[in-house]
Amino acid sequence: MATTIQISEELQTELNKKKLFGRETYEEVIKDLMEDSMELSDETKLEIEKSRAEIKAGKYKTLSQAKKELGL
Repeated sequence: MATTIQISEELQTELNKKKLFGRETYEEVIKDLMEDSMELSDETKLEIEKSRAEIKAGKYKTLSQAKKELGL
């Protein structure tokens, strides 16, 4: 069920600035903003910690190394 909300012109201007592309709806902009403020899941936090440990242990490749291996 869709609903209508009232916003000020100032807020509309700010929402327009947040659009990633011209035809993006305000609903999409608001969802993106909400997602940015949501808490990370425990699984995501674990993956981040795992990645940090791998980087600290030197288990990573630079962009130039990856390009060289892929022949780019």
